[in-house]
Amino acid sequence: MYVLVMGSKNYSSWSVRAWLALKMAGAEFSEIVIQLDRPDTADLIAAHSPSGLVPLLKDGKIAVWDSLAIIEYLNERHPQAGPWPADAASRARARSISAEMHSGFQALRRECPMNLRRAPAVVSLSDEARANVARIEQIWTDCRAAGQERSGPFLFGRFCAADAVFAPVVSRFHVYKVPVSADSRAYMDAVMALPAWEELAQGARTEPAIAKYDAPTVG
Repeated sequence: MYVLVMGSKNYSSWSVRAWLALKMAGAEFSEIVIQLDRPDTADLIAAHSPSGLVPLLKDGKIAVWDSLAIIEYLNERHPQAGPWPADAASRARARSISAEMHSGFQALRRECPMNLRRAPAVVSLSDEARANVARIEQIWTDCRAAGQERSGPFLFGRFCAADAVFAPVVSRFHVYKVPVSADSRAYMDAVMALPAWEELAQGARTEPAIAKYDAPTVG
């Protein structure tokens, strides 16, 4: 059985991606949840992760860290689950948008911190953050409209690794009441209707609060 060393389900977007990827793969795993922003957080993470960061996946003596690396490892170990789309063109696009999300959109991350259980309320966004939103909506629209795998409501038909990567953005758009198109809202509703999402939300609701992330940011 795998062991996922992760940060808070409520606040750690990187950990949420790995958690959802494991659920998507149908993998059995246990969790070691390390609460963030505590005096012992860094030491607890360092006991598991050579990078000093979470998430980290343990598979026996093998350790894999970074959410995208974990997804690729699961792709090798569970090819039948198909973490990435089956056809080469869609697979290339899925990997590209996941890498773009992984390394970009800093303004949105900064102005709308991950907070799954936050009561939805409007927040004022900078021009840079609004540009981030527009680019994400373009990605979602293009992916849902293109390719051959249109058997479902997700980015490439069925839920895949790219959806796991963008799931924290779905939460951000929802709880900060970011204005989006009807098509984007339909995609968000599909993600939030997943049984795994409700399981994630239930876990988030039981975690200790971190004041700086729960402070009102209504604009």
